[in-house]
Amino acid sequence: MPDRSRAAVVAAAVAAAVVVNLVVHGIGRAAGGTFRFTAATGPAEVDAITVTGFSAVPLLIGLTVVALLAPFASWVTRAALIAGPALAVGTILGMTVPADFDTTSTVTLALCHLTLVPIIVVAVRALARRAETVRAARTSAA
Repeated sequence: MPDRSRAAVVAAAVAAAVVVNLVVHGIGRAAGGTFRFTAATGPAEVDAITVTGFSAVPLLIGLTVVALLAPFASWVTRAALIAGPALAVGTILGMTVPADFDTTSTVTLALCHLTLVPIIVVAVRALARRAETVRAARTSAA
């Protein structure tokens, strides 16, 4: 049962991130953001599929690692509570700001990164609680 509940936490967090960031992206589009930038291969655009992938994939990988390792090492969740939000904010400076987006697109995409912070914190805390339950059950069984 704990494995399914950890998987449910990861799935819910990823789904929430995708939905919230698609709404933010839609608002940015409605506000006039073009989401176009110059890539090495020429003009490119951040569309809904890109927002979905950039919201889901890193979060899915990170939370899956936490879900798998946290029952064996409590430091994993503490590290994730620092690293996850730091990476979400840091990628604004590393990916969004350097691109040649219009101001509306830059602000919107930065907000997409920032929405991940509370999602990460809530999900990692939930995973920490579930991991503690698994550790306690393992200790009492021994």
